[in-house]
Amino acid sequence: MSKPLHDTLHKVTQRVIERSRPTRSAYLDLIARAGESMGDRSSVSCSNLAHVYAGMGEDKAAMVAGRGPNIGIVTAYNDMLSAHAPYYRYPERLKVYAREVGATAQVAGGTPAMCDGVTQGEVGMELSLFSRDVIALSAAVAFSHAVYDGALMLGICDKIVPGLLMGALRFGHLPMIFVPSGPMPTGIPNKEKQRVRQLYAEGKATRAELLASEMASYHSQGTCTFFGTANSNQMMMEMMGLHVPGSAFIQPGTKLRQALDREAVHRVAAISRKGDDYRPLGLVVDEKAVVNAAVGLLATGGSTNHAIHLPAMARAAGIIFDWNDLSDLSHAVPLIAQVYPNGAGDVNNFHDAGGMGFVIGELLEAGLAHPDILTVGRAGFAEYAREPGLEGDDLVWRDVGPSGDDTMLRPVSNPFKPDGGMRLLEGNLGRACFKTSAVDEARWTVEAPARVFEDQAAVTAAFKAGELDRDVVVVVRFQGPRANGMPELHKLTPPLGVLQDRGFKVALVTDGRMSGASGKVPAAIHCTPEALGGGPLARLRDGDIVRVCAVTGALSTAADLSAREPVPDPRPAIGTGRELFGMMRRFADGAEQGASAMLATGGM
Repeated sequence: MSKPLHDTLHKVTQRVIERSRPTRSAYLDLIARAGESMGDRSSVSCSNLAHVYAGMGEDKAAMVAGRGPNIGIVTAYNDMLSAHAPYYRYPERLKVYAREVGATAQVAGGTPAMCDGVTQGEVGMELSLFSRDVIALSAAVAFSHAVYDGALMLGICDKIVPGLLMGALRFGHLPMIFVPSGPMPTGIPNKEKQRVRQLYAEGKATRAELLASEMASYHSQGTCTFFGTANSNQMMMEMMGLHVPGSAFIQPGTKLRQALDREAVHRVAAISRKGDDYRPLGLVVDEKAVVNAAVGLLATGGSTNHAIHLPAMARAAGIIFDWNDLSDLSHAVPLIAQVYPNGAGDVNNFHDAGGMGFVIGELLEAGLAHPDILTVGRAGFAEYAREPGLEGDDLVWRDVGPSGDDTMLRPVSNPFKPDGGMRLLEGNLGRACFKTSAVDEARWTVEAPARVFEDQAAVTAAFKAGELDRDVVVVVRFQGPRANGMPELHKLTPPLGVLQDRGFKVALVTDGRMSGASGKVPAAIHCTPEALGGGPLARLRDGDIVRVCAVTGALSTAADLSAREPVPDPRPAIGTGRELFGMMRRFADGAEQGASAMLATGGM
């Protein structure tokens, strides 16, 4: 017997509903009007429709006759990104599956899909966060043609799923299903990868040895197997009911993967405006679904990037969700999964142990997830507490049972930690996020002199010169959305990890991001207000005593910042296309609001 809804979950949800009432009402009115004005292809002129039908080959006659729904496909395919390489053949297969149920399908448009793993530590990373807005705009261009009755969204990785959802929600009168392609098979053990990275940071491994190690980890098509932002995306799509149930972590190229893709097409046809079970995206993504996504993030120790992405996705649906909501939920939701970098095993091990079916079942049983959300599945959210499989060629869902590996998955009654590990820090240095689930509790409090930097290359140089061999709070400022696009600073993890292993008390404070791979070093990230424009970090100096404490939620300095002038803002960098994103940097809102120029200027 499931417990009643947890009191904190209820209170946070009601708070979000009340706070969002004006904007949510405006959003629902928007999609209702869109449904009326873009409701039927018969209202589109014949000349316009001729362009739509011209390239459709064998589907042309069915489209002209209007016999079934026309499904738009928005794809983020490229074969530079391993997770998206499997999408190469998807459109032609999805069209075949559409014909099976009397529907048609068209590639409505494509979006960019950059790989943060490739741009990590390079200047291209300064385009990464705003690529999310570009993806949202690209999806909007695709749907502007007003000839679709539903849509399939092909995307997996860091900014791509949030961007696709943000763009799709502006056409929330359409039913849509997100279609993942799954993770690559497991490579070398994650501890071995981490060991070689730290050896290289200390100069004890060659570049060739490091490359060999990395290629043994990232080795084939599919999502990277650590529980970073990409795989956290897939978890959240399950928690919001936007996937075919259980499809997040089924590997590419398998019969089960193809069966789930086929089900996605059949379902979107059934829930389309021409089907008998209309489920528009804008109603699926409501306040309860957003809270469920946050709960899933906390229960699984997911990516810190979603402290930015979740508020942005919610705002696209007229829902206002902030870090107080996330922090309050974190105190109520236990950590029941440990997936690398929080644990030893990867997402394949996680799935084999029970995966999302186990997690959702536990959360529902404990009253820690809303059971009554509208989903794209055939039944209610409880359907997502089962796992997919094949009986012959038939797709079926089975009970998950107990955890298959209690080093990776535990019941709510015996969690790894009693809370979800996302803490809000506040003080005279601003507001920031701290991911405790990956950090030893003995390191949750660090008080030490600051060493202030303005880019991560300078941190690495100081580390190599031995200047950081002491207790230190490393401050990396002018990394916020308006300064340089808020890049991830993931390359800081190995050197700071080395200092910590040498016995020093070390913490990072930054207005930038770390990533879904945030690891064992305590870090106050996403600091807001950012340093640009005179934020608190712009007033810090080397030697100021800084306190970072996830126990009390403190982010402060003993220095009197009000008596100081901020250091001058740096000039914007150019090259690698960064100058093209100047408008987005200028108009971006704060990290807690989602760090989006598009939403900040669009009135949501």
